[in-house]
Amino acid sequence: MSRVWNVVRIQLVNAPMVIGNPLLVLAIAFATNLAIFGVISDTAEPGSMVTGAIMSIYITLLVSHIITMTQIFTFALGLSVTRRTFYAATSVLIVGQAIGYGILMYLMLLLERATGGWGMDLKFFGVPFMVNDNPLLQFLIYTVPFLFMSFIGVYVGIVFKRWGQPGVYALTIGTGAVAAILGILATWQQWWPAVGRFFADQSPMSLFAGYPFVLAVILAGIGFLTLRRATP
Repeated sequence: MSRVWNVVRIQLVNAPMVIGNPLLVLAIAFATNLAIFGVISDTAEPGSMVTGAIMSIYITLLVSHIITMTQIFTFALGLSVTRRTFYAATSVLIVGQAIGYGILMYLMLLLERATGGWGMDLKFFGVPFMVNDNPLLQFLIYTVPFLFMSFIGVYVGIVFKRWGQPGVYALTIGTGAVAAILGILATWQQWWPAVGRFFADQSPMSLFAGYPFVLAVILAGIGFLTLRRATP
């Protein structure tokens, strides 16, 4: 375990990118939304002050872990770190980071509620379809998507290390093609109303914690199997 922790410390050498960048982007998005909604708050309809800019931290985290895999992986293997140890350390870092960010988001939600939506009924952290009255469930709703997005970034980075740019292009085009085929199939079979009802019937816990957790575990497993043959 000490060796895993040492590799975690190696990855934290790039802490401003891995830890700081997602927080910086979130802070910029938050400040920008405060300014924009502050300008229009007098004319906005009641209950309309809602923004989805909270997604900025999740997307930035995905990008940060792509960089981790493409830069730190090579450096770590140069220090005789095994692929298994590197992946274990990456997973530890991802879990710790997700928990930390999840706690921060929950505390910001409490502050948002205490201040009446920052004095203007703005819902930045308390996006209505993500809100749950149970503190533990709310924490999971914030935290689990961090795991999912992180392992997406890690997997894209692993694909790059193993197959290079052609592999990333193939992954991107293949994912897009599958999505397009599913869209065409759903349109042809008139499944869209059923798809809409399925998502409408799901609880926030299922949408933001249950399914993302399953997908994160699958991605983590596939990522480990792929990493075993990746070159530095």
